[in-house]
Amino acid sequence: MISVYPIALMTMRGIISSLAICLGLVASGLAHAATLPLSGFTLEHIEPTRMTGRWYEVARLPNKIQKDCQGGTSDWVRTGEGFQVLQSCHRGSLLAPATEWHARAKILDPKTNARIKMSFFGGVVNLEYWVLEHKADQGWLILATPDGKYLWLMSQRPTLASGVKAQAVAQIRQFGFDVSRLEFPPGLKN
Repeated sequence: MISVYPIALMTMRGIISSLAICLGLVASGLAHAATLPLSGFTLEHIEPTRMTGRWYEVARLPNKIQKDCQGGTSDWVRTGEGFQVLQSCHRGSLLAPATEWHARAKILDPKTNARIKMSFFGGVVNLEYWVLEHKADQGWLILATPDGKYLWLMSQRPTLASGVKAQAVAQIRQFGFDVSRLEFPPGLKN
C-alpha cells in the first residue's frame, strides 16, 4: 500500500511556500515607501473594450516579481464587469519556458474605467492599477499603481516605433517618474 502522507506533506509545504512568497511580496511592497503618490491625478476615460487583447511589455520600473523577465505579455479577456488576465514572461531568455500569472481584474471607477483592481492567487494578493495614459491611435498605454511604485509601458504591437516610444517615455517623465530607472526588456517578435 502506498502512503499518501508524503504527497500530502509535499502539497502542504508547497501551499505554505506559496503563501510565504505572497506575503513576502506584499510585505516588501509595504516596506518600500512610495516615491510618487498619484493622489489628485486626473484619469481620462478609457473604453473597456480598448483594454482587451494582447498587450506587450515595452518598459517597466524594476520589480522583484519580474526580475529577469523578457517577452512580457498581458492577455485581457472581458468578462461581465471585469476581465480575466493572463500575464506571462520568459525568465532569463526568450527561449525559456513562459512563467504565467493569472488574475481577475475589476473596474473600480465606472466613470473613467481607468482604475482597476487586480486579484492574484485567488484573491490573496490584490493591487490597484491606474491607466495613466492611453493612446488608442498609437496602440500604447501607461499603467501604474497609485503609489507610483510600479509602472509599465504596454503596446498592442510587439514593438513601438522609436519616435512613438520616445513620446511615451516623455509622458512618463511628465508624470514625475524617474525614466532613468526604466527597464526595456527584450520583447517577443511574433
